[in-house]
Amino acid sequence: MTTPNKTPPGTDPEQLEKTGTVREIGSQAVWSLSSCKPGFGVDQLRADNLETYWQSDGSQPHLVNVQFRRKTTVKTLHIYADYKSDESYTLSKISAKVGNNFHNLQEIRQLELYLAGTSYRIYIINYLTLSLYA
Repeated sequence: MTTPNKTPPGTDPEQLEKTGTVREIGSQAVWSLSSCKPGFGVDQLRADNLETYWQSDGSQPHLVNVQFRRKTTVKTLHIYADYKSDESYTLSKISAKVGNNFHNLQEIRQLELYLAGTSYRIYIINYLTLSLYA
């Protein structure tokens, strides 16, 4: 059985990567979560599989931290959210924060999510650290 891709046709980051439009750099970063339930961590969050996802197991805000080892230019962040498939809580707001470390993060974008099964793009340029919260 084929596992469906996370994003609809035309916005699939893998397809955009094949055409040279984008380059996936998430594997170059260290990912951490504020909390997660067993079996619902970073690996499930990053898997290209609609049947896996991250599920927090702590108090809000829920954080996904993406830290690069060296200065990295990030232009676009692709996020998939699906309200219909979530059994308990789907994020409704994303804040993209950047900085040189966790102590000097500044918010550069905020996005309200409201469409089920939608791929979102957040455009950002020339930053080192991303911290996302729901």
